[in-house]
Amino acid sequence: MANENKLQSIIGHCKEYGFIFQSSEIYDGLSAVYDYGQYGSELKKNIRDYWWRSMTQMHDNIVGIDAAIFMHPTVWKASGHVDNFSDPMIDNKDSKKRYRVDHLLEAHAETLPEADGKALLEKMEQLLSADDYAGLKTLIEDNKIKCAVSGTASWTDVRQFNLMFSTQVGSVAEDASEIFLRPETAQGIFVNFLNVQKTGRMKIPFGIAQTGKAFRNEIVARGFIFRMREFEQMEMQFFVRPGEQKKWYDYWKEERMKWHLSLGISADKYRFHDHVKLAHYADMACDIEYDFPMGFKEVEGVHSRTDFDLKNHQEYSGKKLTYFDTELNQHYIPYVVETSIGLDRTVMLILSEAYEEQDLSTEEKQDSRVVLKFPAMLAPIKLAVLPLTKKDGLPELARELIDQCKPHFKCFFEEKDSIGKRYRRQDAIGTPFCVTIDHQTKDDGTVTIRHRDSMEQERVPMASIKQMIMEKIQAF
Repeated sequence: MANENKLQSIIGHCKEYGFIFQSSEIYDGLSAVYDYGQYGSELKKNIRDYWWRSMTQMHDNIVGIDAAIFMHPTVWKASGHVDNFSDPMIDNKDSKKRYRVDHLLEAHAETLPEADGKALLEKMEQLLSADDYAGLKTLIEDNKIKCAVSGTASWTDVRQFNLMFSTQVGSVAEDASEIFLRPETAQGIFVNFLNVQKTGRMKIPFGIAQTGKAFRNEIVARGFIFRMREFEQMEMQFFVRPGEQKKWYDYWKEERMKWHLSLGISADKYRFHDHVKLAHYADMACDIEYDFPMGFKEVEGVHSRTDFDLKNHQEYSGKKLTYFDTELNQHYIPYVVETSIGLDRTVMLILSEAYEEQDLSTEEKQDSRVVLKFPAMLAPIKLAVLPLTKKDGLPELARELIDQCKPHFKCFFEEKDSIGKRYRRQDAIGTPFCVTIDHQTKDDGTVTIRHRDSMEQERVPMASIKQMIMEKIQAF
């Protein structure tokens, strides 16, 4: 069930310790847009790099590209986004505030007993699948759902609204052309299918991966960075022979779940959710859901997209987008299996999993800590080096250790406050290892290394620190 208190604690912690800030906060912020701070940007980069290496480095038949955000407007006509990329919305007549219908019902379901909430969501899924907008409005009215702003239940009819942001390209307003900010990164892969296949001499089955920003005009923003207007995706399109899509769909479902479990997260925190209503391009689709503080929510989708995308781009562009299979001696338009994971949602997943409030009180004293138990390979800072005092050459020894380590992983130096307070600050940003430089270091070259999760300390040679930590943070 939802844990609103934990979510609020994570949001507060992210701001206090430099992970995530509200965008343009000094101007009262911009709804559903966030900035990543010094530690949040490192965490995000580490997750992105881990995904990228797992796709392009660990698979011989997957390569990466970086396509532009701006694309020819016909791309979005061919992809179906102009006609189909819309969501059922409803307006409150008194507040004039617009809501996505599914968000409105999902938020209400969270306030109900578990069985009642589940029944409401099942009914919603049925109505969405049938495009029964009148039924959706009736469902909202029957449940006496009110607008959070006006407090009234005076609703308009349910209507469809396109979620794409549009902008103008051209130096003179009268001559400018309307284009769209991309709502997904996948189309940049599809329009480059032949470029990559020919220049890379790729043979089917093969994949093309990409990470990058996408933009959707989400009307209701909920769940912190779970749902934003500007977000980042990590997508891979896998091109296969027609008729083999089921085999590869099952393969990528299993592979992607393995990747999630490789983060050290328990399997019971994940589940598959098969789509009731398939997108216009899909013949099979499922979500990988994680148990966030607000309940199980989608973090990644695995979709069998058939040949919809390449076939439509071939039709709209007039360019041949077929592949010649030398083993079959025939041309065909490949089918596609897609894996699409939200990077920002994965950041939130890692934060939700890592955040812990611990009571360390004993009979002698009261004590507690907030710790982020990040996997060592993802932690923003891998090693904090803490000289016990600011004198006697200890800071110089600490700097010497950092100089040895910083070409290989991110380090942090701090000499202010007691060693206990410094440990607590490093726990709060998720640093897995702290090394204390003391006077014994000058005598025998050893240091004390403290392990974040267990808080155990051990004495080891300073010369062994770099290799010890490199072994702990190896992803593959």
